[in-house]
Order: sequence, then C-alpha cells, then structure tokens
Amino acid sequence: MSFSLELDEDQKDLREWVHGFAVDVVRPAAAEWDEREETPWPVIQEAAKIGLYGFESLAELFGDPTGLSLQIANEELFWGDAGIGMSLFGTSLAVAGIFSSGTPDQLAEWVPQCFGDESEPQLAAFCVSEPQAGSDVSAMRTRARYDEAKDEWVLSGQKAWITNGGIANIHVVVASVDAGLGSRGQAAFIVPPGTPGLEGSRKIKKLGLRASHTADVFLDDVRVPGSCLLGGKERLDRRLAGAREGRTSKGQAAMATFEVSRPTVGAQALGIARAAYEYALEYAGEREAFGRPIIDNQSIAFTLADLRTEIEAVRLLIWQAAWMARNEKSFTAGQGSMSKLRAGELAVSATEKAIQVLGGAGYSREHPVERMYRDSKIYTIFEGTSEIQRLVIARAISGRHIR
Repeated sequence: MSFSLELDEDQKDLREWVHGFAVDVVRPAAAEWDEREETPWPVIQEAAKIGLYGFESLAELFGDPTGLSLQIANEELFWGDAGIGMSLFGTSLAVAGIFSSGTPDQLAEWVPQCFGDESEPQLAAFCVSEPQAGSDVSAMRTRARYDEAKDEWVLSGQKAWITNGGIANIHVVVASVDAGLGSRGQAAFIVPPGTPGLEGSRKIKKLGLRASHTADVFLDDVRVPGSCLLGGKERLDRRLAGAREGRTSKGQAAMATFEVSRPTVGAQALGIARAAYEYALEYAGEREAFGRPIIDNQSIAFTLADLRTEIEAVRLLIWQAAWMARNEKSFTAGQGSMSKLRAGELAVSATEKAIQVLGGAGYSREHPVERMYRDSKIYTIFEGTSEIQRLVIARAISGRHIR
C-alpha cells in the first residue's frame, strides 16, 4: 500500500487559484478596507463572480475526502489578508452549523441563501457567544420556547461578538430549550431573512480583522417556523429525553460546529503566520546593516529558521486533524484543539517576530506586518481561547474532568 503526503492535482490547482486571487485582488485591497473598517463588498462580489464565494465552491471544499481542500483555501486566502478572509469565510461557520445539525432538506433550503448569488452576494452569521457566555456555552441565556398552537419557536436573548451579526441574510442561532440541562439542552435555529425582532448593534471597533463585520445581535421574541429548528423537533425531543435520563450524547449544537471548524480556524491562523514569515524573510535579504544583509546574522537567520520549522509542523497538525474530522475519526487526544491552539499561538509569535526583524519599520503602517500582528491576536481568543483548547486536550489525554 503506497503512502504520500503530496497534494493531488485538484488540490494543487485549488491552492494556485486561491493564491492568485489573494495576490491579485485581496492584498491590493487589504490596507484600504482595514483602514475603512467596513465590509469589503466589492471583494466579496469579485469572489462570487469567479466562484470562490458560493455554495458550490464550499460544497466542493467540504466534499474533499481528505479534508484538506478547505484548509488549503483558508491558508491561502488568509495569507492574502485576514480581515478580508474573514469577511469571505465567516459565512462558512454558519454553514458548518447547518451541516452539523440540519437535515438534508434544511441544507438544500438554507445553505444557498447564506451566499446569495453573483449579482447580489449575501452573508451568514453563526450566533453562539453571549455577554456572559463565551467559552462557557453552558451559561447561555438565550431561550427558545415552542408555541405548539402555531408550530413556531420564539427566540429571546442577546448574542455577542457575532461575525456578520445583523447584516447577514441568514442567522443560525443557538439557544437553550431546557436550561436545566445546560449545554445538552440547547438547539440551533435558522432565522430567515427579514424576520421581525432580530436586530444587530453598531459594528464593534476591533484591534484586528477590521474588514470583517462584528456586532451584537438582539432577539426580541423572534418567531420562526417549526421547520427552522435544525434537525427537527422529533430528534430534539429524543435528545432531550436522553439527557434527562442521563444517557450520553455525541455533543451539543455549538460544540459540534466548533469541533469541525477548529482545523479550519487553525489554517486561517497559519496563513497569517506564513505571510508574516515570508515578508520578514524577503525584508531580511534586502535590508543591509553594517555592510551586509541582516539575514547574514545568526540571530535573524535562526529566528526565520525556527519560524519556517514551526509553520511546516503546524500545517501537518492541521492536516491531520482535518483528515480525522472529515473521515469521522475521534479526536482521542484533542487533535482538533491541538491544531487550533498551536496555529493561533504561532500566528501571534510569528507576526511579533516579523516586526522585530523589520525593527522600527515593522512598527509602522508602511509595512503589512503591523496589520498582521493586530489580526493574529484574535486566534488565541475566539472559537475557544488557548486556555479552553488546553482544557479540551487535557481532558482527552487524561480521561478526567479537569477544570
């Protein structure tokens, strides 16, 4: 039986295609949209026109049996710019939420509406975090009440720090159906376009990812049809009954989505780290001090050597976790969390070291490593902080409920 880590031709073509878009479209626009702190609709539309942003392209990425295509695309796009990358791939988290909980009919109905079309692209939002429930999803206060007479669910609460919140066409909202069951009493719901009672706050001003829209979402007795409960009521009732009887469960609506998405988030962070490393490497070969390029100094050369080594190692960790997730292999040692943890912390250290290599120039906005540094920090915070990832890994390897 042969074994190879070489990408196949389709994967190589994908990498080249997305990289070309990052070079030709994303990077030239990155500084402008970071400065404007606005959603880069022209870039999104350009991505939709070439087929990079849309239901069909995401389905092809998800359909790769190796699990690598989605990671390859994210790494290349976020190599271009993380803010614009998140404005394009933020929708995919909501789509992952629909995939992880929805029925085939729900996928067919709602996923295309997450993207819109070439002439009028749309966005989607995955709404989990709350002011008092970030990493601790069991503390969620948003409630879902079933109105049996009308076959409607009534959603009430507040979601915080939501990518595309309020401007999305489709909102996927995780809410508590039975608060007494904690996270096991939660379910995910589709809020269709134009549903009364859902409003977004003004866009939050952020340290990084400024081109990506982030806002709070308020749900004031938002009524959605019974068919908007992802997975359906019969499945939910069975799951709640099992939880009340103490039976084990495969997972909750929010955590199931995060588990699938962690390698992808890691690939995004890897793209930032690689971009910073490559910029610092080129700069070090051109910048002269004391009569020679600064890369001729061991302190600089060794820093770059360490970064390249880390980048290669983290990519393999991401690919392993992505393959395991796609092929339904259990993360027996928390491999999904490992990939996100190492990639996020590498993004922060790589961008910081890139600034150090550039010296004072790196601290200015004349060079993109300053923006990359700001963009990187969120990767140790969202989608589960570094501390939460370590907790997941520790529980997996010890078999104990470490707190």
